[in-house]
Amino acid sequence: MTCGASEADGLRTRYGADGSFSLWSERFGEGFHGAIGARREARQKFVRPAGLEHWDTGSTLKVVDVGVGLGTNTAALLSAAIDRGLQLRWWGLEIDRRPLQRALAEPVFRRQWPAQTLELLEQLAATGHWRCGCGSGALLWGDARQRLPELLEQQRGQCDLVLLDAFSPQRCPELWSEDFLARLAALLAPRGRLLTYCSAAAVRQSLLQAGLELMAIAPPAGNGQAPTCWSLGTAASPSPLPGGDGVLRPLSAMEREHLATRAAEPYRDPSGAATAEEILSARCRAQASSTAGSTSAWRRRWGLERRSGGRAWQAA
Repeated sequence: MTCGASEADGLRTRYGADGSFSLWSERFGEGFHGAIGARREARQKFVRPAGLEHWDTGSTLKVVDVGVGLGTNTAALLSAAIDRGLQLRWWGLEIDRRPLQRALAEPVFRRQWPAQTLELLEQLAATGHWRCGCGSGALLWGDARQRLPELLEQQRGQCDLVLLDAFSPQRCPELWSEDFLARLAALLAPRGRLLTYCSAAAVRQSLLQAGLELMAIAPPAGNGQAPTCWSLGTAASPSPLPGGDGVLRPLSAMEREHLATRAAEPYRDPSGAATAEEILSARCRAQASSTAGSTSAWRRRWGLERRSGGRAWQAA
């Protein structure tokens, strides 16, 4: 992975192993994408487990994209849906306009996507909407915690896909609290799927508490991940998810045991207005008084070594 020089806006250019364009946020101390590359990550962690092949040509999918960022997941899903003849009704939640603007100004990013996909992203950046023969979309700018209730009023129980791609829980706990995740879960249709790169026990436990069934996103063979990468993320649904296709698999014994450790203590934000520091401090206090098992002992028992990088490891 390579990074460009520091930029005045706190966003640094970054290229992944697949050569795709991404950014590093100095504010969050974290990249928008993992080392494997933005485009590969979007396909492996979001498009592939979305199961688009199970939808008939001409079907309309309702999609909520949390943390639009550069628009990489949006572009990958749009391109795949167009190729399959699917229609999308899409809503995005994003607080920062700069990443999408930076991506659209970057030649490497533009070469990654078909002209029709780029045109729709340009419409989003310019007007907050896109519309074409393959559907329509609207970008809700601002704090996702404040914009989500209005979306729930319209789409509760109707969404086929929810993509959650915020910065990691330790960096941006506001969008991983049990309160926020419960509201995302309420968007899902009975067979809808929430997909995220995150395998953190706190996040998975909150999704279980929201009444969802869980599966792990399995790394494909030769996917370029480090040998210690045991999961590419989490898929959750109100209904049992199909497995056996090499894309989704049941949680392993190691992952289930992870949910019984202090790592599974949720992030809490009942007011929907707490700062990251407040949420993290409250969780630390709750972990200190918890009678749950030791996360470090769990890690030693399974021969795991903690790795830095929020998108590569979320066991804390």
